[in-house]
Amino acid sequence: MSTAGFNSQNGTGTGQAYANGPSQNPVGLQQLPGVSYGMTHQPTYNPMQAKAPAPPGPGLYPTAAYQSGPPVSSYQSGPAHTSYPPPPGQPLLTRPAMGTPPSHTPPQSASPNHGPRMPLPRATPPPPAVSSSSYYSNPQQQPIAPSWQYNTAPAPMGPPPSLSAPPCGPLANHTNPSSSSTVPPPPTLTAYSSPQPAYGSHSATQPPGPRMPSTSHLGYTQPGAAPPPLNPMLSHTYQPSRPAYGPPPTGPPPLGPPPAGPSPAMTSTPPSTAPPLANVTPPPPKADGTLAGNGPQSPNNFNSIDNKMAGLPQPGLPGRHLGHYPSLPPGYQNAAAPHKPTSPMHPTMQAATQPYSQTTQPYQQPHGGPGPAQLSPSLAALSLQSSSPEALRVVNLLQERNLLPPGPIPAPTPCLPQDLQKINCNPEVFRCTLTSIPQTQSLLNKAKMPLGLLLHPFKDLSLPVVTSSTIVRCRSCRTYINPFVSFLDQRRWKCNLCYRVNDVPEEFMYNPVSRSYGEPHKRPEVQNATIEFIAPSEYMLRPPQPAVYLFLLDVSHNAVETGYLTVFCQSLLDNINALPGDSRTKVGFITFDSTIHFYNLQEGLSQPQMLIVSDIEDIFLPTPDSLLVNLNECKELVQDLLRSLPSLFEKTMETQSALGSALQAAFKLLSPTGGRMSVFQTQLPNLGVGALQSREDPNQRASAKDIQHLSPATDFYKKLALDCSGQQVAVDLFLLSSQYCDLASLGCISRYSAGSVYYYPSYHHQHNPAQVERFQKELKRYLTRKIGFEAVMRIRCTKGLSIHTFHGNFFVRSTDLLSLPNVNPDAGFAVQMSIEENLDDMQVVSFQAALLYTSSKGERRIRVHTLCLPVVNSLSDVFAGADVQAMAGLLACMAVDRSVTASLSDARDALTNAAIDSLSSYRQSVLTIQQPGLLAPACLRFFPLYVLALLKQKAYRTGTSTRLDERVFAMCQLKYQPLAYAMLMIHPALYRVDDLTDEGALNINERTIPQPRVLQLSVEKLSREGAFLMDTGMVLYLWIGRNCHPNFLTQVLGVPSYATVPENLYLLPELDTAESQRIRAFIGWLRDQRPFFPTLHVIRDESQLKASFMQNMIEDRTESALSYYEFLLHLQQQISK
Repeated sequence: MSTAGFNSQNGTGTGQAYANGPSQNPVGLQQLPGVSYGMTHQPTYNPMQAKAPAPPGPGLYPTAAYQSGPPVSSYQSGPAHTSYPPPPGQPLLTRPAMGTPPSHTPPQSASPNHGPRMPLPRATPPPPAVSSSSYYSNPQQQPIAPSWQYNTAPAPMGPPPSLSAPPCGPLANHTNPSSSSTVPPPPTLTAYSSPQPAYGSHSATQPPGPRMPSTSHLGYTQPGAAPPPLNPMLSHTYQPSRPAYGPPPTGPPPLGPPPAGPSPAMTSTPPSTAPPLANVTPPPPKADGTLAGNGPQSPNNFNSIDNKMAGLPQPGLPGRHLGHYPSLPPGYQNAAAPHKPTSPMHPTMQAATQPYSQTTQPYQQPHGGPGPAQLSPSLAALSLQSSSPEALRVVNLLQERNLLPPGPIPAPTPCLPQDLQKINCNPEVFRCTLTSIPQTQSLLNKAKMPLGLLLHPFKDLSLPVVTSSTIVRCRSCRTYINPFVSFLDQRRWKCNLCYRVNDVPEEFMYNPVSRSYGEPHKRPEVQNATIEFIAPSEYMLRPPQPAVYLFLLDVSHNAVETGYLTVFCQSLLDNINALPGDSRTKVGFITFDSTIHFYNLQEGLSQPQMLIVSDIEDIFLPTPDSLLVNLNECKELVQDLLRSLPSLFEKTMETQSALGSALQAAFKLLSPTGGRMSVFQTQLPNLGVGALQSREDPNQRASAKDIQHLSPATDFYKKLALDCSGQQVAVDLFLLSSQYCDLASLGCISRYSAGSVYYYPSYHHQHNPAQVERFQKELKRYLTRKIGFEAVMRIRCTKGLSIHTFHGNFFVRSTDLLSLPNVNPDAGFAVQMSIEENLDDMQVVSFQAALLYTSSKGERRIRVHTLCLPVVNSLSDVFAGADVQAMAGLLACMAVDRSVTASLSDARDALTNAAIDSLSSYRQSVLTIQQPGLLAPACLRFFPLYVLALLKQKAYRTGTSTRLDERVFAMCQLKYQPLAYAMLMIHPALYRVDDLTDEGALNINERTIPQPRVLQLSVEKLSREGAFLMDTGMVLYLWIGRNCHPNFLTQVLGVPSYATVPENLYLLPELDTAESQRIRAFIGWLRDQRPFFPTLHVIRDESQLKASFMQNMIEDRTESALSYYEFLLHLQQQISK
């Protein structure tokens, strides 16, 4: 995919909107008559245009009061609401034709420039690679038809239609078109930038525990046994008993001399003059990956070392002979491949994953024989129907009463040969909504299902780590060598993304695991779909940045009242030695109310020194050199400050909050180095820059109409976030408040700087102990988890496929490059894709995500994930490969964007239409015998249930009282959380726990974990004689029936009767009974499966939280929403039109 001349743009003048991604042409705001904006010649999927309006009738989610009372399961026959008018069919917002790309990419300045920023000459707007992280809405945007063109590619470039005047107001998620033609080139701080798109070498944080053995040239660190796959709370350490491979000895090669002729690794070829091999046409060059920010860009922008990382031949190092190979160290002589993890996980999360396999003998490929990408012709004709009859089994959803299986729902397995499937990427890390890729865009349009990828790239894993002076990459598209490339012979391999033939470097001919020479296809890089490289020093342009942590603390009266400061200071004191880093780690502190307080912690002072800056309009750093200090050298001063901070402000009466000025000060402090800014805020900022006013109307919380104020009130926080991103600074926001804080505006500071948002509604150290416990646990995880600095992630795909939209927290640098100043193991991402060119001659396609980062130990590391999927040419095979959970996760992200850029009602209608369209396509094009009922293939039988669950999720529900900040936080979570965690937030899990037994239990670390059956989310599954646990991801509810057996009450809760169950019980007593041990083990196991800490609430019929518990009964009717059965009837009516 060509990205020539493609730079993401950010406005810098007053009134200009900032773009997380390239600008969108204003033509996109209206469909011009007679103009098609599709990338291909295939008609664009637009289900709304094909639908005739339904007769007048009640809305899909009527607001008229039904019978009051608890939700009722509605499977009984009888009159049901089946007449629901769809929204009026209107043309979708389509991607416009864009201007001709410039003939060259403007080079960056190569000299330091600390002067004022200069405007750039006018440039043509790039084609739209839509980033979906923005929450800007366009006040003049025309209504969008409530459905998605899932798979629409960016428009072909051409001269844009002339416009007499640009639209007013900021464009949603894009640069203001009126200013998009002026691109300010940021002056760089140092002289290592080039127009080449680039990666820098980065590195992963080594978790606490045994140190990883040092590695050297050709060193390959094989991990030990993998830990539980979905337990990020555990430390994942490399096996310390296995030394890394040392440098090659000076003796002869073990299997004879290398082949005659000059070694490719002995010749240094300039990248610009290396001719492509015969009959190979390299794709167009990548775009300049330079960040066009609102300030000077951090020097480590990875733009000048990509050629080195592309695996181009490098000169041999002094004093070593490349033809000689090392002997195997004793620790590796009989090393077996790491076994699959045996520790189970939460059923719902396990459903989203499969065991992570690190098999090291997936296939044996003879020299010159076909590689995995050159599969036998039988694969192309392989019908998924023959191998997956269950996936296409016809299910009448109206007759399937008990839909949920008792255990987890597994991820579908791609229909690949067994040897390839064994080494395919772990679905916990890399997952596609369709495990069988349609051959053409028209086939994808016909299926009417979204095509996209869901990633969890920095997940805590035990994975192979390779140290080598040669990182082998395709010379054309720069794909990293992986298990799905083809080896034409010993000396040549074919890229599985662009099909270029590349030479095998001499060093790659030696396999350190088998100590054999001449078998490059058995190297660890070609045996593992997930692998991590430690980049050698040649890849480094400057010393890696140190770990820098700056804490920004609200100390206003409201903040002191919540009591969070004491918890924060104590937690940091407890974990200060566990902060990821090395001897260079720096820390700093800023507190703020109506003024900004800095703390001089310079070595030699007897106590910390507070410096107060009251001029918040023109903020400055009083002593820039002593505010960020080396943690090891000044640890005692830091500890003294943490002990004194809570009492320092305990009598304050200052009620104002100058958050914006404090953020500006923190940005100035961190700009020279980059790092992590942790912001703790307890109220609406009301002073100085970035001041906000309350926009929430409490009377509208339960409105059935559109929800207002989901977009930011100001672009101040987004602009500042983009400045932070340019300087490799990420901002994490902790919001602890019982009042409205405008998270829609404040959240931008984290969204565009690759940070995280933590929200603790109604936090108070005395009145809400459950939230205090959650804050303590999550803060400990936050402080001690591994972290990557100055990261970028690039996602590549096989020629013919293209990426057009990203979801998550990041800044988009170019069409496929995400800027991540910090990357953490709890962050997920999603991308939408389209098929630009027919995949007629391909049997498989591949996707590769490369994450480059600097570890907290100062290592450059590159983590690479590669996923391989088959290509199919029949619609039934496309449906057979549908991954319904991945589809639900991607649709949830898309609905967030639609809610903000259009309206919440549009997003809800589009979700409903997604279910209607896919089932309608299945009925019309796949079913051979038409039958009555609502028919679906078995692989899609949960799709309507998940869509209804999304409609009732806090982010999208209407007619139910929902605080605006809580709604916005739910939207943030759906876009940020990896799929395994997001699915619990979409569709909670319900268990009966008053009769737990050891039958079928798991044994983990000498603990017995009961495994109760997952129940349907309906009140008919509840019993007054039982106790039921509901897991909603962020909250656990333990509901006690009025007639619950006294034995459970005494053995588990320690109370004699139902009436004596405490009202606000959030901790289960540790009783020495089998029943108590079972339920505490089960709850503890559920909590261990996720990186956040779900609070527990024990509720009775009289509890205030009973309403929240009942709102998660997705299959039941409520006053403002249909039951599952009624929803199925509605879908059936729409499909049968």
